[in-house]
Amino acid sequence: MVKPYSLKHRAPQPPTPSAEEFRICRAKVDGDLQLGFIREGIGGYPLLLIHGYPESKRIWWRNIQPLVEAGFEVIVPDLRGYGDSDLCADDHYDLVYYSKDLYALVHDVLGHPACGVIAGDVGGAVSCDLANRFPGFVDKLIFFNSIPPMIWDQPDWYADREMPLDPLDNHPTGEYRFRQGRDWKELLEELDTPTRRRRYVRDFYEHRLWASPFSFTDSDYDFMTEPFADAERLAASWAPYQQVFGRAMEEIPMVLQAVDVPTMILYGPDDEVVPKDFTKRCEIAFTDRVGPLMLPDCGHFLQWERADILNSLAILFFASQQSK
Repeated sequence: MVKPYSLKHRAPQPPTPSAEEFRICRAKVDGDLQLGFIREGIGGYPLLLIHGYPESKRIWWRNIQPLVEAGFEVIVPDLRGYGDSDLCADDHYDLVYYSKDLYALVHDVLGHPACGVIAGDVGGAVSCDLANRFPGFVDKLIFFNSIPPMIWDQPDWYADREMPLDPLDNHPTGEYRFRQGRDWKELLEELDTPTRRRRYVRDFYEHRLWASPFSFTDSDYDFMTEPFADAERLAASWAPYQQVFGRAMEEIPMVLQAVDVPTMILYGPDDEVVPKDFTKRCEIAFTDRVGPLMLPDCGHFLQWERADILNSLAILFFASQQSK
């Protein structure tokens, strides 16, 4: 007798290394501000892996070793204010600061004139700014489950959309955008213990319809939420949401124009936070693309949920850079 299909019957994923598996490096990138980062496979073609929110470099734990074994130098930083990176004494957090920090780390500190990039969520937006702000720095990009650049010279398509362009589009659990952006001080007062802060972040992995069901275990939740136990770090991670409500930016990020570097577009369709027209927006925003490709049993945290597919595609996509 054939057993009924269950969502728990997921494709096997690469083993998850222990929390202490990789050495944490530190480097100054902006005055005295230091980023914490992992650097493995030194000497191979450099791949920069950029996390988003509510993530840290830990979201890439299943990708590092397979990419190193394929011959790449894998660079996995925490954005400023996250994880092992410094908080900013001047409270400067936005996409442009993130982008400039990463360029300083990879180009100036580690000495790579160019690199490949893999990024999703906030990291995806940062990758677009990196590609446009520093021409020639990003050789190739893998982009997934983020907000693609808005290309305003496509007025007919945008006018025909049924959903508004407002980034606060309604969705089943979307009130967090208002709370983190507009009412963040009150929210932080409610999250007044490390346990409550970690429980709040866990909801994004568990109940907020971001991930495909059964993508994370209890030990995974503990691993992912630990960096957000600190109140200052949790508040710092909300800065991009506050900019929708008037928080000042250093400058406008370069995400209102096309990205011309070769880009592979991936999409985890079980994600309920990224607009469902993600693939169409990507077809407009990326002029030299492979895809969009949809990954089964996958939501927002594609690099963890389907590490098996992402690792294989990345090895193939960046292989041409290894031979140069």
